[in-house]
Amino acid sequence: MDAYVTGLMLDALAPAALEVSLAAAGQAETRRAQVDQIWRQRLERADFAADRARRQYQLTEPENRLVARQLEKQWEAALAERQRLGEEYDRFTATRPRALTPAERSQIRALAADIPAIWHAPTTTDADRKQLIRHLVERVQVTVAGTSEKAEVQVVWAGGHRTTAQITRPVASLTQLSYYPQLAERARELAHTSLTHAQIAAQLTAEGFRPPKRCQAFTAASVSDLLRAAGAQLPRNPTRRPPLAEHEWWLRDLADHLGMSHITLDSWVRRGWAAGYLHPAIKRIVVRADPAEVDRLQILHQTPRGQHIRRPWLKNQQASINNAEEGASDNADKPQV
Repeated sequence: MDAYVTGLMLDALAPAALEVSLAAAGQAETRRAQVDQIWRQRLERADFAADRARRQYQLTEPENRLVARQLEKQWEAALAERQRLGEEYDRFTATRPRALTPAERSQIRALAADIPAIWHAPTTTDADRKQLIRHLVERVQVTVAGTSEKAEVQVVWAGGHRTTAQITRPVASLTQLSYYPQLAERARELAHTSLTHAQIAAQLTAEGFRPPKRCQAFTAASVSDLLRAAGAQLPRNPTRRPPLAEHEWWLRDLADHLGMSHITLDSWVRRGWAAGYLHPAIKRIVVRADPAEVDRLQILHQTPRGQHIRRPWLKNQQASINNAEEGASDNADKPQV
């Protein structure tokens, strides 16, 4: 998204686009001048009404007390209305952008051609680039379509102009892709041919499909995960595997049993979330999991994304609360001196 906003900003600063913007700014200044003239006419009428009310009050005979009080109220109302219009006009003028002088316009045109070079110059720091963006962009709003990779970006420029476009964001899993049903169907079709995983990966990439996580092309491993999720896994050639002890699983077998990617289960073993070791005979990972451990891994797999990271923090928080409660209980049991 940063690259998208940067590209829009450099395009907006191109000489042709800048010339159009300056012309539009000139038209806006003309419209603002017309509105300003209307405001001045309203203020002039309010001044006339207040002055007329003042003169009527001053010409009243002192004996006509009721008439004098009524004219005084009218004078005060006219003064209050004039003050209200004056404050609104001050707020209006404060929100108007300052008009550019001819010299400033010429300087902006001269600098427009140098902006891309300045942006990419090695002497330009990230702080300088951020400062330039802050002067041009007021707000960037991103709206994601559900949990898919599709997102709508709206850039609000200084002055109120808005630019809207569709971008693609990285997602974590295949099922989050908006085109996953078409991808799974195509993968099942290719699985019934004589193509290998690598050939299926090349075919899917050539047809325009892309995997998640900013990957540009499918691989044999990602195709294996895709076929497993789509329920069309190709049969593997049987290999002679040594027997395992009780409650031990080959990593792929346990991943299939849990309905998850073997890459994810492998990362769990490496992080210590599951107990496993590398078999010395065939160099494959073996996971130790009794029925209770299988249930725990199943629950962990079904936990919403992002909760895995919070789990240790929540555990530490609960431990701190328990220690505080135990300390308070011990202090309450001590005799008072």
